Amino acid sequence: MKVVPKRSRLAYIGLFVMLFALVCFSMAPLISSLFQARHSSSNQSTVSVSNKRESEILGYQLVLEREPDNQNALQGLLAAQLQQGNLLDVIEPLERLALLNPQQPDYTFLLAQTKQQLKDYEGASSAYRRVLAAYPGQMIALKSLVDLLLSQNRFSEAINEVQSTLKQAIALKSDEVETPYPIDITALQLLLGEIYVTEAKYPEAIAIYEQANQFDPKDFRPILAKGLVLKEEGKTTDAQPLFEQALTLAPVQYKEQIKEILAQQPQDSISNQEDKNPIITEKN
Repeated sequence: MKVVPKRSRLAYIGLFVMLFALVCFSMAPLISSLFQARHSSSNQSTVSVSNKRESEILGYQLVLEREPDNQNALQGLLAAQLQQGNLLDVIEPLERLALLNPQQPDYTFLLAQTKQQLKDYEGASSAYRRVLAAYPGQMIALKSLVDLLLSQNRFSEAINEVQSTLKQAIALKSDEVETPYPIDITALQLLLGEIYVTEAKYPEAIAIYEQANQFDPKDFRPILAKGLVLKEEGKTTDAQPLFEQALTLAPVQYKEQIKEILAQQPQDSISNQEDKNPIITEKN
């Protein structure tokens, strides 16, 4: 097996298209509110801010001694601990909030991120999987879990996670089961292809992208992804018509990025393509 010491350049710059169209729950309001006070206090005296935060933390802890499930106190303690940079102390209120709010995955996801920062990788993996168990196909959690597994060289586990989620997502879609969040099957296929790309397993990645294209021929993402893999392999002439087809199918907001890719194509591949019949599929 070919050993790749670091992620392929393509994994960073080529498959951005997958990230553009992930269907995710929004964690921005929660996370931004937790960190807002930290940024707004940057102009104050460090000592006075620290003393104030310590007083706040003590106050919240006293409330929680009487009312362990007081969510206002838990949220206040969480925000204050984050502002102090006490990641270890964040775990307890986060775990409690996640337990008290099983219908809101934000807390569990933030718990996973915190454990990952603390290098508790098994704890982080477990938290990501809890989100996925409740919300199959939740792309932020799945992508985070996959990246964590790949960072530990657990390639097979990453593949299994995505394949299992993809199988479940297809079954749910076939049975017309309603889910809390839309499941983007193409995004799951693209994530699976990206894992193969990180290991320079280009034929496997291309096969996944072709399956994704068959699943939804009007989706530009698998077409663009396949073209980027071919370009990475040096097959610029074969990649050219795929880029052109992706440009035709892509929504307006993505066309400029694809045009930039086309502009980077070697001139010989462009001139060679002029003598061939283009495979661009016009959007109806």
